[in-house]
Amino acid sequence: MATRKNAAVPPRTHAEPPITGRLGPAEREEAWQRLGAETFDVVVIGGGVVGVGAALDAATRGLRVALVEARDLASGTSSRSSKLFHGGLRYLEQLEFGLVREALRERELMLTRIAPHLVKPVAFLYPLSNRIWERPYSAAGLFLYDTMGGARSVPGQKHLSRAGALRLVPALKRDALIGGIRYYDAQADDARHTMMVGRTAAHYGAVVRTSTQVVGFLREADRVSGVRVRDVEDGREVDVRAHAVINATGVWTDELQRLSGSRGRFRVRASKGVHIVVPRDRIVAEAGMILRTEKSVLFVIPWRNHWIVGTTDTDWNLDLAHPAATKHDIDYILEHVNSVLATPLTHDDIEGVYAGLRPLLAGESDSTSKLSREHAVARVSPGLVAIAGGKYTTYRVMGADAVDAAQVDMPGRIQPSITDKVPLVGADGYHALVNQADQLATKHGLHPYRVRHLLDRYGSLVHEVLSLAADNPELLKPIPASPDYLQVEAVYAVSHEGAMHLEDVLTRRTRISIEYAHRGVDSSEAVARLVAPILGWDEDAIKREVEVYNARVEAERTSQTQKDDQAADAVRAAAPEARPQLTEPVS
Repeated sequence: MATRKNAAVPPRTHAEPPITGRLGPAEREEAWQRLGAETFDVVVIGGGVVGVGAALDAATRGLRVALVEARDLASGTSSRSSKLFHGGLRYLEQLEFGLVREALRERELMLTRIAPHLVKPVAFLYPLSNRIWERPYSAAGLFLYDTMGGARSVPGQKHLSRAGALRLVPALKRDALIGGIRYYDAQADDARHTMMVGRTAAHYGAVVRTSTQVVGFLREADRVSGVRVRDVEDGREVDVRAHAVINATGVWTDELQRLSGSRGRFRVRASKGVHIVVPRDRIVAEAGMILRTEKSVLFVIPWRNHWIVGTTDTDWNLDLAHPAATKHDIDYILEHVNSVLATPLTHDDIEGVYAGLRPLLAGESDSTSKLSREHAVARVSPGLVAIAGGKYTTYRVMGADAVDAAQVDMPGRIQPSITDKVPLVGADGYHALVNQADQLATKHGLHPYRVRHLLDRYGSLVHEVLSLAADNPELLKPIPASPDYLQVEAVYAVSHEGAMHLEDVLTRRTRISIEYAHRGVDSSEAVARLVAPILGWDEDAIKREVEVYNARVEAERTSQTQKDDQAADAVRAAAPEARPQLTEPVS
């Protein structure tokens, strides 16, 4: 295996949490030492949005917290969603009013207090095709949506004639609708948001460590008293002691239950959702769209210079780490969106494809689209709590519920959750900086558009990002073949944001892997060389990282030409793993 030299990052000189929750190589080593030396109130397993949400919730209650993740923050479901903070219009039809109300409250908190730098309003058109019943039926649903909290910080519904709807979305066929309703939801880069929640947890004192796999559970008599973890980068192992352990591993929940030797209180079922990404100019529209299908709904979502179109909803029983999209999945999406577009999309228009797995609570229905998006929390055994289900939008509530369930195993009385009052790192001062974007641009020799783009990714941490280029102005140039991102962003991803491998940078810290037709291959070597000095990579390590990343892209491309899940999974699973010391079950 390629060797890695000592990272060129000076050691931290104090044990206090970093001001902005920095997750760099020095913090990583310090976190390892703390894992073996301290006894924690709670250890959270899983670096998806629910796991980091639980870690932040516990840390802000004054608890001693550790979070471990086998791969990268948001490396599973939490980087592969529809990237919406939404109440879930279709859940109204399933009469899940409580879920919709809760989700709309969370959306409001994100837009106004917790993450205004990351979560933004987005307009959607709901096309109408039936002259008699559909407008009053849909209007009633959207009225409920608005009155439950949907129209506080975004505009309420607006009814449009056919001409008005076509002005909003000229890409639609004229005969595909008789009118429409415009409404608003919100969106965010899910992987970036999850990472920022994790950094905020670290800011408040939590130990947050990736590439750290749970390989066993510690027990004292009949109770779980911690976990044994392995550093999957170098093979070291250590016991981590805790009063309570929270299993927040999403689709891996059942696997972790088996590893713990405890019988689960609920079962998790994986549902595959596939999205495609196409250039913005392929669909002429001023708003996104929500379209009914025979099974569920299809979203057409504005995404910077692109559209995200999805999703599918099918059962998945194969590799949980690398769900594979098939040609059938992609054809399904194209068929349904093209049924309303005047100029159809083709396979050649697709820039990126991604597949994710929803961790649904198994129910009696055979249709995954009808399984509940409610979450469940259970104290599986003394010292061990499991949480699963739910939806991305309600991650904060889920995290709080998990910590509430774990408090019975902690000594003393713990404080109530306060995360509804805690902004994520980068939120404070964001609005003022937006007003000062022109001055910032002049100071750093950047276009104001570029600065606004950075502010919507980093918020007030933009000063930290740009300071890395103070002695090397070259870093303010775009990444080769991926001009939407600056070279300094790749450097910051590994120095502050916990990225450890090339795929972490190209797939989650940036979205190069789905936003460009080359899917990151044309940028891979340049980015690897940018981050190598910080991560201590020698030439062999650089070569391996590039080869592994490019092989992964090739495997994904090939899997997307296969007819069924089994064939696609076999192709995707054959690609090399960036963290080769991972073992199954992955946690």
